[in-house]
Amino acid sequence: MSQINQGRTVPIHYPVIVAASQGDVEAIQLVLSHFTGYIITLSTRLLFDEFGNPHVCVDEDLRRRLEAKLVSKLLLFDAM
Repeated sequence: MSQINQGRTVPIHYPVIVAASQGDVEAIQLVLSHFTGYIITLSTRLLFDEFGNPHVCVDEDLRRRLEAKLVSKLLLFDAM
């Protein structure tokens, strides 16, 4: 989970990014957990039930697609 310091998110350390771009599973998990809140915010949708009542829900398909896109771009990233 990302650490918060006085309302600001602590950035991911460079060695973690390098390790993630080289395919280290633990580093990729750290990057994904760092961006979890942002990904959930992007994948939040307003849905309406059969009575017209609005419900805010996370579109799980979109969330998984965003996570997969992040991992694929992370693996293509040239950190050196």
